[in-house]
Amino acid sequence: MRSRYYFVFALFGAVAGFSLAGCQKLNQAPTDQYTDVNYWSTPQNASVLLNTAYSQMFESSHFFYNEGLSDNAYVGRGDQDNAFTISTGSYTSSLPRFDQEWANAYGCIKSCNVLLDNVNRIPAYPADQKALLVAQARFIRAFRYWQLMTWFGDVPLFSHDISLAGSQSIARTPRAQVLQFVLNELDTVKAVLPKSWDAADAGRITSGAAEALKARVELYEGDWQAVAGICDTLINTSTYGSWSLVPKYANIFSPTNEHNSEVILDQEYVPNVRTYAWTFDFIPISAGARDNALAPTQELVNDYLMLNGDSINQTGSGYDITNPYANRDPRMTATLVYDQYVWTNPNGSTQTIYIKPGTDPNKSALNAYVSNGGFTSPTGYYWRKYFDSTAAPGEVSGLDLILIRYADVLLMYAEAMNELGQMNASVWSQTIGALRARAGFTDPNALSFNAAWSQSDLRTIIRRERRCELAFEGLRIFDIRRWKTAQAVLNGWVHGAQYGDPTVDNGFVRVSNRIFDPTRDYLWPIPTYELEQNSHLTQNPNY
Repeated sequence: MRSRYYFVFALFGAVAGFSLAGCQKLNQAPTDQYTDVNYWSTPQNASVLLNTAYSQMFESSHFFYNEGLSDNAYVGRGDQDNAFTISTGSYTSSLPRFDQEWANAYGCIKSCNVLLDNVNRIPAYPADQKALLVAQARFIRAFRYWQLMTWFGDVPLFSHDISLAGSQSIARTPRAQVLQFVLNELDTVKAVLPKSWDAADAGRITSGAAEALKARVELYEGDWQAVAGICDTLINTSTYGSWSLVPKYANIFSPTNEHNSEVILDQEYVPNVRTYAWTFDFIPISAGARDNALAPTQELVNDYLMLNGDSINQTGSGYDITNPYANRDPRMTATLVYDQYVWTNPNGSTQTIYIKPGTDPNKSALNAYVSNGGFTSPTGYYWRKYFDSTAAPGEVSGLDLILIRYADVLLMYAEAMNELGQMNASVWSQTIGALRARAGFTDPNALSFNAAWSQSDLRTIIRRERRCELAFEGLRIFDIRRWKTAQAVLNGWVHGAQYGDPTVDNGFVRVSNRIFDPTRDYLWPIPTYELEQNSHLTQNPNY
């Protein structure tokens, strides 16, 4: 059994509720419950609160359903995390997702601030252990502030726990100031955190995670020089640790290969203890799904290259619209399910997934596309990535969710070097070429650098590579927002496979019409509830 730091909420509930504890005679602290007087007595209690902050760092539903905010996937049933409503542009500031994002982030920040404000009260706390705990809490707090500023722009910034009254009178801090706070915190903690932890603490934050997160923060800011420098250090030195690409792409996400050589930062889960079950509504129906609530789009499928390295639209690529999934980037097969996909069941047996209407020899045709209804995929595609073959019934999984992996560092480096005008054969071989070779490309046209490519050509190539390598890992929405391409790719029809009227969009199913307003939607609105509670908050433009 893996040793894990477990996530305990009960004790934090006691800490958060200090003011609710009843008065004791002579102001003595009760001995049968935790209070502000006796909680900060042992390092173990501090660790419990840190573990709570770890558990609050990221929501599993957002990891998956943020894809539904992008052009990678479509929310076909229900409105989990309000991804459908947001993608149609038909929302207001009272939408629950906005309030949830705000409240969850500040709940995590509160956990960190309470811990940081009180940790020095613990007697005889070994200095080195305390320093590691503090560094982890500061990383998590910085991570949450970065998420907040990415979605909302200016947000209230405070580095100590504040009272209820204080929370109702604090104004929004300029985004640039929040950004600088995040970068400063990451610089501070990377000097304290270790390169790695022992097996008992596998999954904890490392100095490499701090540096890789800083690279992603700078990437979103478009500071190419900073990104290139950080990634060069992560790739070419062992200053903050050493990573390598997992030889087989699909194995990155295997339940038997957690904490592999590619993982820099993940969100930890534990079978039967801390779990999620979102893939119950993603995978093929015949593979055990309940229905389909989040379906890959044709737009994503179209971006996977041919094995010869050409895009499907290039002359001479060999793409056959009547056999569209043949000779494609192998990462497509590791990521999503298409018609006549050979699915491997948990017991090792296989089944063919028939999606095209009228082709399934089984009369039940469980996975077949159905126009305007049904429980099957509305796009004609299902998910494969993050399917857990060891999951409990109902797809209840304890598979860790990877937040930053080494492949992303390679992609960030490639993008930065290209934007600086410094992409060359050496950088290409170390980044895009290495990723394609790992994926299974062998054709020199796919693997080799072409000196005739312009910076614009390379930008298109690198962005496509990033999409296909990182699909369904929750990053696409942030990429199209920072590139300012969201208004191009999130306006108009979402498409599915070629199962529709041949006179409309060449038969590619029109699934849903999306709307993205570039004058408004690059920032989310400050939640209505927060505005009602705090008159010092202001709203983002055009809400």
